[in-house]
Amino acid sequence: MLYGIESLASRTSSAALQPRLARNDKEFLLQRRRVSLAYFAMRLRIFCFVGLLLSADFASAQTPKPGSPSPSPSPSPRPTLPEVRPALVGTAPNSLINTIDTADLIKKGQKEAAVMFSCLVAPTGEIVRSGAYRGTRGSELLEQEVLKRLATARFISAIHNHQPVIAIFYGTVKFAVVNGKPRLRIFANQQTNELDKETDYIDPQPYVGQDSKFTGLHYPDTGSTVAVTGVVELALNVDAKGNLKNLQVLSEVPPLLGFGDAAQTDFDGAKFIPAFRNGQPVESNVKIPVYYKPSA
Repeated sequence: MLYGIESLASRTSSAALQPRLARNDKEFLLQRRRVSLAYFAMRLRIFCFVGLLLSADFASAQTPKPGSPSPSPSPSPRPTLPEVRPALVGTAPNSLINTIDTADLIKKGQKEAAVMFSCLVAPTGEIVRSGAYRGTRGSELLEQEVLKRLATARFISAIHNHQPVIAIFYGTVKFAVVNGKPRLRIFANQQTNELDKETDYIDPQPYVGQDSKFTGLHYPDTGSTVAVTGVVELALNVDAKGNLKNLQVLSEVPPLLGFGDAAQTDFDGAKFIPAFRNGQPVESNVKIPVYYKPSA
C-alpha cells in the first residue's frame, strides 16, 4: 500500500507543479519576446547607422572638398619668336601695300614710276622716321603718296635673338598702269640687279640694341654756316650671321664736309639682320645710300 501512497503523492506533486510550469513557460515566452524585440531594435539601429554612413560618404563624394579645388586649365603657351627675322612690309589692312591709294594715283595722272625709301621700324611695327629718294623721272606723285602712307603704316618688326628690335628697312616702290589697272609692287631691297629680276631678296638691315653698337645716324659738325643734306654711298659686306665684314665709302655729296667719316663712325660696330634670299639668311654685298639731314 505504500506504493499506493507514493503514487498518490506523485500525482499530487505533478498536479501542483503544472500551474508553476505554466507560469514559467509564460515567463520564458515573454523573455524570448523581449529578447527578440531588443535584438530587432538593435539591428534596426545598426542598419540606420550604416545607412547614415553610406549617405555621408555619397554626399562627400558629390561635394568638392574645400582643400582640393578642381584644376584650372593651363594657359596656352605663347608662340616663340624666331631667332632672326627682317622687318617686313606685311599684308595687314594698315600695311603700306594696302594703304597706298593707287586709284587716286591714276586719277592724278601718275605714270610708270619707281621710288626708293628707308624707314626706322620700331619693335611695335610703327614707323619712327622715314625718307624717300632716287625716284625715277615723273615719280613726284608716287613719292608724295609713299611718304604720306608711311606716316601711319604698320610694318612687321625685325627680330634678333628672339626679341623685337629697332631696324632700318630699305625698300623700293614700283608703280605702273597695265591695261588701265594699277600695278603696285614693294620690294625690301634697293639693289638694281635684284629689282630688275623682281627676286625674293631682302637687304641686310642694321638694328639698334643687344650686341649692336649702331645707334642711328648722327649729323656731323660740317664747319659750315649753311645746313645741307649729305648723301653717302656705302658698300657693305655682311655675312649670314649679320656681322659687318667690310665697309667702304664709295661717294659723299657734298664732299669734304665730314659726311663720309660720319657714316663710317655710325656703322662701326653695327650688327645687321642678315640679307634673306627665298626666306633664308645669306651673305651679301650691297650698296646703300645714307642720308644726313640737318635737324629742323
